[in-house]
Amino acid sequence: MIPLQGNWLAGLAFDLHTTESVHLGVDENGKDRFENKYTEMGELVHRLKYKNDQKALADILKLLDRINWRTKVDFINPIPPTDQTRSFQPVAEIANGLGLRLDIPVLTQTLIKTSGGKQLKAIADPEERELTLRDSMKVHDTPLLQGKSVLLVDDLYRSGATLRIATDLLMKVAKVRVVSVLTMTRTRSHR
Repeated sequence: MIPLQGNWLAGLAFDLHTTESVHLGVDENGKDRFENKYTEMGELVHRLKYKNDQKALADILKLLDRINWRTKVDFINPIPPTDQTRSFQPVAEIANGLGLRLDIPVLTQTLIKTSGGKQLKAIADPEERELTLRDSMKVHDTPLLQGKSVLLVDDLYRSGATLRIATDLLMKVAKVRVVSVLTMTRTRSHR
């Protein structure tokens, strides 16, 4: 378990995403290729997100059972996907599974991302990344959240920009009292 610092009350990444990454070179499309060695959670997230291996979901949820939940949470909210064309949204599925296990309602329509934007992982510049996020993420204001505690769930923590912006929106627009965050993994670099 890795503590995550930010504008939220408490933050946690279950594990690192990879333990090792070797650059193999650039492919014919100019894209960098890597050989990665994943942690157990990193491998499961990779299988769920990029190989559409829905069996990995149950194993992810079993690993999350190891967390000692100390913060009271009224609602769980997954970070909305950038790629909205996927028929299976991994982060929403993890949040829904966690909500069932903890008996906490999951809100999937509170935070939204406008479609048509660049994939965040394709933006290397941290400032451009943050601007893109601020322009694309919105909160559907609902009185249901006022004064409540929300757990934001995401698959991967890299720079923390997505979670910081989502926390700002929930606190300033939806008037949430407390935001905590949980990610399945954290990258070893923070770019």
